[in-house]
Amino acid sequence: MKKILLLAIGAFMSIPTIAQDELETTVAADVVSQYIWRGQDLGHVSLQPTLGIGYKGLSLTAWGSVGLTDSQDTKEFDLTLGYTVGGFNIGITDYWTNCGSDPAARYFKYDAHSTNHVFEGNIGYDFGVASIQWFTNFAGNDGVNNDGERAYSSYFEASVPFKLATVDWTATAGAVPYATDFYGTTGFAVTNLSLQAMKEIKVSDTFSIPVFAQVVANPCSQKAYLVFGFTLQP
Repeated sequence: MKKILLLAIGAFMSIPTIAQDELETTVAADVVSQYIWRGQDLGHVSLQPTLGIGYKGLSLTAWGSVGLTDSQDTKEFDLTLGYTVGGFNIGITDYWTNCGSDPAARYFKYDAHSTNHVFEGNIGYDFGVASIQWFTNFAGNDGVNNDGERAYSSYFEASVPFKLATVDWTATAGAVPYATDFYGTTGFAVTNLSLQAMKEIKVSDTFSIPVFAQVVANPCSQKAYLVFGFTLQP
């Protein structure tokens, strides 16, 4: 659910290290060979647009995903309100997908036990050499634990960026701390081990296309994926 959330990020919102002094707007779209989110397979080839605005560390981002090759793939529309100061960041995301408690998949249906929305809070810190993030669902169509009660499903991860052979790399390890069918876990489980490489391909003096490839493994589900994608941004 967001490359903006760290694909990722996924998705992911991009996390700046200093507060913005001017109003900034983001318009972009990713095309990915598979939609993999926190180690979960959510679809095939997908288009994932982003529209965001930010001012002095406060940001509002809209992100979506739609399958390009399979009509049964997840359709998603997320809104994230975030704040960043220094390396610290905090935010709230409203995830909506066409799968959930409402068979009609209505966007404006927010009933507690029959909605397709999931509301998640996150908090994290970017140390420069590494970053950590914690996410918890606090309302909406959350999963249940082993006792059938609301799980307040949570996920945490650590990411380490580095540069190798003129390519930007990011290594990520993520885990679910306790049982929830939202992530398909029955207790603590490592669900996301990934290594991503990204490089910008220069098209002209004023335009380049970031391309990325990512190996993702989910030890909990015993699945592994190889994802390729690129970003279009004016």
